[in-house]
Amino acid sequence: MSVLECAPSHVVGIDVSKDTLVVFDQTQQRLTSIDNNRDAIAKLVASFGPDALVVCEPTGGHEALLVSELIAQGVACHRADTLKVQAFIKSFGRLAKTDAIDAKALAQYGEERWKQLPLLQPKDEAQGELAALVSRREGLMAIKIAETNRLKAPANNRRLVRSFKTVIACVQRQIDRIDEEIEDLIASSQTLSRRMQICCSLPGVGERTAIALLATMPELGTLTRRQAASLAGLAPHPRDSGTLKGYRKMRGGRPEVRKGVFMAALAGSRAKGPLSAFYQRLIENGKKPIVAISALMRKIIVILNAKIRDEMSAMS
Repeated sequence: MSVLECAPSHVVGIDVSKDTLVVFDQTQQRLTSIDNNRDAIAKLVASFGPDALVVCEPTGGHEALLVSELIAQGVACHRADTLKVQAFIKSFGRLAKTDAIDAKALAQYGEERWKQLPLLQPKDEAQGELAALVSRREGLMAIKIAETNRLKAPANNRRLVRSFKTVIACVQRQIDRIDEEIEDLIASSQTLSRRMQICCSLPGVGERTAIALLATMPELGTLTRRQAASLAGLAPHPRDSGTLKGYRKMRGGRPEVRKGVFMAALAGSRAKGPLSAFYQRLIENGKKPIVAISALMRKIIVILNAKIRDEMSAMS
């Protein structure tokens, strides 16, 4: 995880929408608006100094042009967690919401917290394509599950049944095609292939879980054990107050990572190997099965992070 080592010369907050970018320069206290297209963005980024920090939010892909141009021109960029920024705005008692207010808040957020903000790194082209394919597959799976559930409704007539089955068959063909493309993509990339092998070498982690991790958590191997667990949403957060010791829950992080690792933990708890022994030890110590599975999920992420880190170190 890369962060700034020195304070930025100026911080820029950018609120991104489909058609426009609202830009606020914290140092110059200047608010501008430009079109969300490549030429306008390139001209804007060229006006930033090399020591600038740009803060934006994820907007369903509408920020992609901005982020790619910032990385291409070597300008530091942080894509902020929307919930954190909203909490930051509320801490000032602000209730109003406009694009200009959001841009100013992003700039202020970056100016106050630049030491802790992870910077976006150039994305491997193959990894980016894999993430897009996996995301598309997840969307198709959601459609298939919805249509399958509708098919099971008792009041369906023959025409509805025929329609449901046609849609399910069509979606399944698309899923099969995407699976083939994912397989070809991983086979053509030495980095993805090696990371895939490392993930699958851990008992309980199958190909589907490994692919999901490659797509949704490319930072594996570059984090500390605590950072990896937190990013995956597998870190238990305390809820203590005075003499009250609250139940520690896993919160935040990336839910798509948790979903895949949960199935791997279930499989690992039953397979022969270190994960099964770790799970049984927790159960023998009186832990509830779900608590033991949660600990196993966290252990899987920590082990894979260490394995990939060691492999990267050996290659360099």
